[in-house]
Amino acid sequence: MQIDYDSLGRVIDSLCEGETDAVALMATLACEVHHADDRFDWTGFYRVVAPGLLKIGPYQGGHGCLTIPFERGVCGACARSGEVQLVEDVEAFPGHIACAASTRSELVLPVRNAQGALLAVFDIDSDRPAAFTQADANGLQAILDRVFAGADAAV
Repeated sequence: MQIDYDSLGRVIDSLCEGETDAVALMATLACEVHHADDRFDWTGFYRVVAPGLLKIGPYQGGHGCLTIPFERGVCGACARSGEVQLVEDVEAFPGHIACAASTRSELVLPVRNAQGALLAVFDIDSDRPAAFTQADANGLQAILDRVFAGADAAV
């Protein structure tokens, strides 16, 4: 099943209209995206809280890692490079952090405000191998870019 990202984006835009608080936006997105597709077993944000450091933010699913340095894991690679990380097999990713032993594939996207500052990364884990496509990455990045363009800088 492929998500209709245009439709999902309209729902999220409607729910987030006028909101600038980044954490409120993250909570809404995590919930809506998580429940949009059964491939998504963990869906959430890791916020930039200090230079080189991510801390867990709003999420759906089981527990997540509390902190992740930019030097470690798929989320750290996204934060460090500013580029989408589409990982078909987390076991083959150097330095992967196993927050959940069941995770097989991962998609992590950068979250920026209108000034281009990295606010967070958006992390989706799946218990299925190769669960994510470039269409998922493109659709979700478009939603993130639009929703967080008006977000406050502090998270």
